[in-house]
Amino acid sequence: MNVKLYIRNGDYLYEPATLEGITWITCRNSSPGELSFEVLQDDILKIEEGNAVQLIVDGVGVFSGFLFELERDKDQVMKCKAYDQLRYLKNKDTYCYVGKRASDLVRMIAADFQLQIGEIEDTGYIIPLRTESNQTLFDIIQNALDLTLMNQNTLYVLYDDFGRLALKNIDNMKLNLLLTEKTAENFTYTSSIDSDVYNQVKLTFDNEKTGKRDVYLTKDSSNIEKWGVLQYYDTLKEGENGKAKADALLGFYNKKQKRLKVKGVFGDVRVRAGCFIGVQLDLIDVQVKNYMMCDKVTHTFQNQEHTMELTLIGGDFSA
Repeated sequence: MNVKLYIRNGDYLYEPATLEGITWITCRNSSPGELSFEVLQDDILKIEEGNAVQLIVDGVGVFSGFLFELERDKDQVMKCKAYDQLRYLKNKDTYCYVGKRASDLVRMIAADFQLQIGEIEDTGYIIPLRTESNQTLFDIIQNALDLTLMNQNTLYVLYDDFGRLALKNIDNMKLNLLLTEKTAENFTYTSSIDSDVYNQVKLTFDNEKTGKRDVYLTKDSSNIEKWGVLQYYDTLKEGENGKAKADALLGFYNKKQKRLKVKGVFGDVRVRAGCFIGVQLDLIDVQVKNYMMCDKVTHTFQNQEHTMELTLIGGDFSA
């Protein structure tokens, strides 16, 4: 395994030796890719916040981003944290747009904030009217992707592809990779109704034409009897279909949250949050034998070894 880490500060390009390996983390929703590593500060290495960072493994570009945090100690060890372009989607702004697809919105925001774009797939669904006030760019884009999901049942993943924003249909993110007990060190899975589980959805809209508040309520009485009332509440924007949105939200949230985490998996740099891999595992009371989506992926490169920790969703598992 040939791992190359580069840091550029102005006209100087450094290839520092790392002390405790390198960690690369990607998450599927509203989070930038993160690269963490430690280097020894000396008279030669001069780096600072904002410097460009790249990680290349066996000739393949894995991470491209910028230093955001440096932590130093008395032994001259410097902990470095870099993020990819998605970090800039934490910026807040206000957007009002008419007749745009989520893919159009990504291109527009990228242009406004000088972000580089790569493959942006056409998301199809045209959003009639949307106003987003003082929201993070992450939330503005995610809201558009959620509307697309609810109206045409298609899920898209936004990520940084070695320095360029990419937006892809999850159907196009399957990998020819099988995870079994032989390729993983250990696993844990949990079942919970403690967070992001709702058996009743209530949406309201202040109707200026009638002067009344429209209420859309849908629920699952059987699960309410078992779990008590777990209510999701939100307000609607002009043009949204209250009943359709309420039904869609109940269908999405009205189930136990099951999370599967697999540790010590043989590393593969193609694996990132949002992609699908084949999984065949015996989890004692659950047999898993299907494709699952990677919700969070942690790659560790250390001592010529490359391993992964995966949080997987799909089938009976969610996040």
